[in-house]
Amino acid sequence: MQESLLNKVAEIKNKVDAAQDDIIQFLRDIVAIPSMKGELKEVGERIGAEMTKLGFEEVRFDKMGNILGRIGDGERVVVYDSHIDTVGIGDPADWEWDPFIGKVEDGILYARGAVDEKGSTPGMIYGLAIANDLGLLEGTTAYYFGNMEEWCDGIAPNTFVEVDPGIRPDFVVIGEPTKMKVYRGHKGRIELKVTASGRSAHAATHYHGDNAIYKMMTVITQIRELDRRFRLGLGSHPIQGHPSIAVTDVKVRTASLNAVPDQFTIFLDRRITSNEPRDEVIAQIEGLIPNYLQDEIRVEELFYDEPSYTGFTFPVSKFYPPFLLEDTHPLTQAGQDTVKALWGEKRELGTWDFSTNGTYWAGKAGIPSIGFGPGDEKFAHRTLEQVPLKEVVAATEFYALFPMILSKKMLEEKG
Repeated sequence: MQESLLNKVAEIKNKVDAAQDDIIQFLRDIVAIPSMKGELKEVGERIGAEMTKLGFEEVRFDKMGNILGRIGDGERVVVYDSHIDTVGIGDPADWEWDPFIGKVEDGILYARGAVDEKGSTPGMIYGLAIANDLGLLEGTTAYYFGNMEEWCDGIAPNTFVEVDPGIRPDFVVIGEPTKMKVYRGHKGRIELKVTASGRSAHAATHYHGDNAIYKMMTVITQIRELDRRFRLGLGSHPIQGHPSIAVTDVKVRTASLNAVPDQFTIFLDRRITSNEPRDEVIAQIEGLIPNYLQDEIRVEELFYDEPSYTGFTFPVSKFYPPFLLEDTHPLTQAGQDTVKALWGEKRELGTWDFSTNGTYWAGKAGIPSIGFGPGDEKFAHRTLEQVPLKEVVAATEFYALFPMILSKKMLEEKG
């Protein structure tokens, strides 16, 4: 390793070590602030205060209510993306400790949002501040973007590029958990509803009606069979793995419990690999409907148009494209080089099982994106949600060194 790089790594490690207690306390502070259902104001204010303290040049909420901070003034624009909303806690009785105060045991923080995804926020913010202090942001303008994601992947970055601040970054690092490896993609998904129409009648003389539920039975069976075929290899991708489909909700319309339903709707979560064009995915679902019911059962794509807590609306299709960045791409290689420079080892590249804001950054906008974050995604959304504090601190080193490594890699690409 070059002597100058060795020196920078040593300086970063010293600064991260000195800030360790502050980094951990900052994480404890933000997980203690509930931010379910996109309610980001209070946690965003706490994060904004930390960025201001650390010298970010611009700190504000955008129109949607996401918190952003800018540091550096170079031509290259890099965004560190971390969603700071969380899913709910379900039945509080299922938790053995307060889900927001959490607990620390054997160096692991257990709390809602610890791994999904507040765990990357302290490292990103402190890492960028350290990089700026050490002169490692030369040629780079960096943004920390703390956003809402849980209810609609990609809507926040969509507004970042197209509404406020209206900036198209050159590169993005997503802070979803990656077990401290570089991730370079994931499957996409589409949310659909399938509605069967019937005719209402009194249950005592139900044969005068046309039960919408019964019409859907064959379709549900076919959906389950399609998912079985996916697991056997249909549509499989060599890196992203198997597609999938599941019925995730149902809705019935009936005059009463003593009446035949005249409408029955199922909701589908369809996970998509890069092998599967969007139109073909929808046509595949339509093909599960028997010919004699084609006029009585319809498939529709869902849209998201819920206002954020600021009242801002941005209607988007609930189609979330897959993405997979090449392992030879300069961004991927910069991530790998950062890992090697810091920890002296090569770690296997990975992909997420779930989808992230990469559905917009890379999937829709075509902006090269990778992921790096502390913790294991298998603990997301669980009462055992957890993140190793050692990884939270170590991730700060990655976020601090990465901009310099990326700059070097881009110079190499230019020759």
